[in-house]
Amino acid sequence: MVDSPVRAALYLRISTDREMDGLAIDRQRTDCLQIAATRGWQVTREYVDQSKSATDKTKRRPGYDALVHDFETGQFDAIVCWDLDRLTRQPRQLEDWIDAAEERGLRLVTANGEADLTTDGGRLFARVKAAVARSEVERKTARQSAAQAQRAAQGRAPKGMRPVGYTVAGDIVPSEAEAVRAIFAAFNSGSSLRAITAALSGETGERIPSKVPALPRHTRTVTLERNARREQENKSLPPQKKRKLRPVPEDAQWSPSTVLGMLRNPRYAGYSTYTPKNDQPDGGKRRAWRASILRDESGEPVRGQWKPIVDEGVWSAVQDRLDSPERVTNRIGTDRRHLGSGLYRCGVCGQRVRGHTGRYRCVGHVIRSRDQIDAYVTAAIRARLARSDLADLLPSRSDPRIQEIKAEIGAHRARIARAQRDYDAETIEGRDLKRVRDHEEAAIALLEAERVRLATSVSAGSVLAAQNPVAAFGAADLGAQRGVIEALCEVRLHGHPRGVKAFNPDTVAIDWRK
Repeated sequence: MVDSPVRAALYLRISTDREMDGLAIDRQRTDCLQIAATRGWQVTREYVDQSKSATDKTKRRPGYDALVHDFETGQFDAIVCWDLDRLTRQPRQLEDWIDAAEERGLRLVTANGEADLTTDGGRLFARVKAAVARSEVERKTARQSAAQAQRAAQGRAPKGMRPVGYTVAGDIVPSEAEAVRAIFAAFNSGSSLRAITAALSGETGERIPSKVPALPRHTRTVTLERNARREQENKSLPPQKKRKLRPVPEDAQWSPSTVLGMLRNPRYAGYSTYTPKNDQPDGGKRRAWRASILRDESGEPVRGQWKPIVDEGVWSAVQDRLDSPERVTNRIGTDRRHLGSGLYRCGVCGQRVRGHTGRYRCVGHVIRSRDQIDAYVTAAIRARLARSDLADLLPSRSDPRIQEIKAEIGAHRARIARAQRDYDAETIEGRDLKRVRDHEEAAIALLEAERVRLATSVSAGSVLAAQNPVAAFGAADLGAQRGVIEALCEVRLHGHPRGVKAFNPDTVAIDWRK
């Protein structure tokens, strides 16, 4: 009776295939087929993971997962791979394969002949090699983390894919930088993520901010830039060494998550960032970007060597809006349908009113006709915008108070740092340190709130600086109009006498900001 041939599976993997031409996989396949033929095994299946790392056990490898599943269901008897680290870099995974070899007779060999789990010596060699490989991965990770931390501490631009508005070296891309400023200004003025995303994608409409320009998807732009550089490099290379161009993705709609990532990125405000691997900041992902700002020994943010695109006060105001408890989703809390929803306040309790079936209301206190209130407030705003002293009303980006606030915050943080040093030197006790920290942090919170208010006023500057502010207000999207109202005044709604149909302007208090 003739024994059935051994059913062999090939596993082929390469961590990073920059060319994505499959040539590296083809070379592995040739060597693996040769060793299978030498042993007289019949290759029945092939599993491929192209440009997939085996270092991170949390990353999925579809080919590897299918290999494990098919072995469990008895679809092959042997595995051939080019090298042991092509199959796995995880000691735990290797032990699973060693158990399979010892308990179920799995044959596992490598094309370079260095590992053979069918022998005691081969299993010993595999364990040693896996341990050494894992140790090298950990050392490499530590070296890379140290280099990234050093770059961040020096304020140098991080490596990797460039953000919208900057080159890889940290220089500003003017056209993209203008778009970034428009995105921050629109969101800070009340526009929603969805509205901004639609504007970037070239859509227009009543609630879509007109100041945000349409841009091609950033992945497409970066791919075109990389291909252009590669074409230039290929001119000086022989044919056999020319690098293949990458496929250019089709232009498509922007994603709200991409816009959210831009709004969260501290680099646009000139902050240097660094977050150690597996270090999740308190507050979860929604606060991770703010927590990633690198700080020096005195608690001051480390400034990057690149030029900021947006004012740090505007960036902080945007973070406060993104962190608002009312903002449960991308839509709730940011996508307002009415001029005064969440903006006007109740004249009784001071809470912000909500829109409800043609009215603004604060439950138990006030319920008013939305159209009447909006018409009155809009008329008042137009009259205020038409005044000749409008240019003196709102602060500019160079407002001296903004610089004063920054200096005052630095002084308060310096006091906290001094108290911490005194505590470390055992010249003060823990309760003294806590008293100083609580007092100084309370003062910092008040200054930050003032800076946010000034930044909100700055965001309304596009209407203020217009040649015709009244016309600019009328042409602005809903979010920008809300931003202008918030910058100019505070609106409080009082109850209207029952049985009186005529609108009484005395029931709407408009307190103009000084």
